Amino acid sequence: MGVYINKGNENFRRARNSEYVDKTGLIAVVNATLDTERSFTCVTRCRRFGKSMAADMLCAYYDKSCDSHELFEGLQIASDDSYERHLNKYTVLKLDVTNFTTKYKEDPQIISLMQKDVMDELLSVYPTIALGERDDLMDVLIKICAQTGEKFVCIIDEWDALLREYESGSKAEDEFVKLLRRLFKGDESKKIFAGVYMTGILPIKKYKTESALNNFKEYSVISPKRLDKYFGFTKADVQMLAEKYDMPFEELAKWYDGYKIGNEESIFNPNSVINAVLDGECDTYWGKTGAYDNVMKYIQMNFDGLKDDVIRMLAGERVDVDTTKFQNDMHAIESKDDVLTVLIHLGYLAYDKVEQQCYIPNVEVGIEMKNAVEATSWTHVSKALSTSKKLLCDTLAMKEEAVARALEGIHQDETSILSYNDEESLSCAISIAYYYAKNDYVIHRELASGKGFADLVFIPRRNVDKPAMIVELKYDRDADTAISQIRRREYQGKVLEYTDNLLLIGINYDRDSKEHTCIIEKYDETI
Repeated sequence: MGVYINKGNENFRRARNSEYVDKTGLIAVVNATLDTERSFTCVTRCRRFGKSMAADMLCAYYDKSCDSHELFEGLQIASDDSYERHLNKYTVLKLDVTNFTTKYKEDPQIISLMQKDVMDELLSVYPTIALGERDDLMDVLIKICAQTGEKFVCIIDEWDALLREYESGSKAEDEFVKLLRRLFKGDESKKIFAGVYMTGILPIKKYKTESALNNFKEYSVISPKRLDKYFGFTKADVQMLAEKYDMPFEELAKWYDGYKIGNEESIFNPNSVINAVLDGECDTYWGKTGAYDNVMKYIQMNFDGLKDDVIRMLAGERVDVDTTKFQNDMHAIESKDDVLTVLIHLGYLAYDKVEQQCYIPNVEVGIEMKNAVEATSWTHVSKALSTSKKLLCDTLAMKEEAVARALEGIHQDETSILSYNDEESLSCAISIAYYYAKNDYVIHRELASGKGFADLVFIPRRNVDKPAMIVELKYDRDADTAISQIRRREYQGKVLEYTDNLLLIGINYDRDSKEHTCIIEKYDETI
C-alpha cells in the first residue's frame, strides 16, 4: 500500500466499521463519466460534510491493489450495472493537498516538493521508467502510461487547501494552478486519466471570467446538480438514525437541519448528527472542528448593508444574495455579496437557489454566528444577545415595564441595532432581543391567522412547558391598539393548541419620544 499510489481500502473499511450511511450511489455517477468528455469532476462542500469519506470510498472502489467486494456488499452501488466493470480495475493516484500544506507551508518551494514526493513514489513503483533531467510529474505519468498501456484514476482531496492558505497572487498559488493545468488541461490528460475527482470547500478559482480548469464539471453547494443527496444526510437518513438510537428526530432537525441543497429540501450536517446520536445529546459538534475567526473577519468588513443583513439573519430572516460575481477566492472579497457567498461555501449560511437568498440554517450554526457577532465591535447587538435570556424571563413573568425598558436599552439613537423606520425593522430588532427564546420556541414571523397576520408568534418546542406567545408590534401608535388587534383575530392551526396557556404581548415604539410601551396579558377566549 502506497502513500500516493494505490493506498488500498483501509480508510473506507474504517468508515464501514463505523456508523456508515450509504452514499455509494455517487460511485455510479462517477463511473458514467470515466473515459468520456465529462471525466473531470470537482465537488465542493463545507468541512465535515462527507467529502473526504467519499474520496476514501472512491479509492477503495477503483484501487486494483485490493479486493473491495466485501466492503460494498449490500450497498447501493452493488446493484448498479457498472459495479463489476470498474471495481478494483485502476491504478489510483490519491493526493491530499492539506497534508502537503501542513508539511511544506513554510517552504517557498512547496509545489516543487509536492511534485518530488509523488514522483519519488511513482519511480519506486515503476523502476524501469527513465527520469529525464527536466521531467516533471506530468512527464513521469506520460511515460508510465506509455509503458503500461493503463490509465490512472486521480483523486484529489481538499484541492483548494493551498489556495486558502496563501494570498491571491502569491508565487505558491500561481505555481499550484499551473501544476493543475499541466496535469488536467492539456491534450495528454485524457490519455493518462480515465477519470479525475477533486473535492474542496471552494469551487475552482476564476481568473477574470473563466475558471482556471474549465474542463471540470463542478458540483458546488450553490449548484449541486445531481449530487445534492450524496453529501450531507437527508431527512430519511436522519430519521433512520434517530429511530436506531432512540433520539427525537425533531431535536436533531432543530440543531442540524436547514440546508437546502439542490432538489433536497432538507440536508443535515452528517458529522454533527453522528456525534449526537452516539453521544445521546445535541451539541455544537461542527463548531468545535473550526474557529469562528474567519466569520468574524468577514462580517465586520465595511460593505454597505452587510451588518444589517447579518442581524436580520440572526433574527430568523432570509436576505437576498448574488453569488455570481464571487471569484472563488477567500482573499478577494470585494462586496457584501462576496462575503455572504463565501459564508455559504464555508457552511455558515444556507442558500436557497430558487429565491436567491441565504439564511442561518439551524441552532448549531446560529450559535457559531452568535459567538462571532458577540466577538465583534457591535456593542449594542452583543448586549441585546447577552440580555435576551432576562428579557424572556421578564416577558413570561408579565413584567411590562421591565420589558419596555429592556427594549429601549437595546435601541439607542446613534448606535441602534437597526434604524427603526417601519414595523418591519422594529419586528427584526425585537426578534434579536428575544434571541434566547429560540432555545425553547419555534418563532414565526407573520404567522397567518384567520384574519391577517401576527407579527411574531412563539410556539413552544416539544416537551417545553412554557406558554405560547403572540406579539403584535406597532409603530407610532400604542400598545393598547396592538393588544386589541390581537384579540380581533381568529387564530388557526398551532396557536389553537395553546389557548389555555397563551400570552398576548402588545409593543409600541414612539418615534418622537423614542419610548417603548408594552402590555402583556393572558389570553381569555371570553373577551
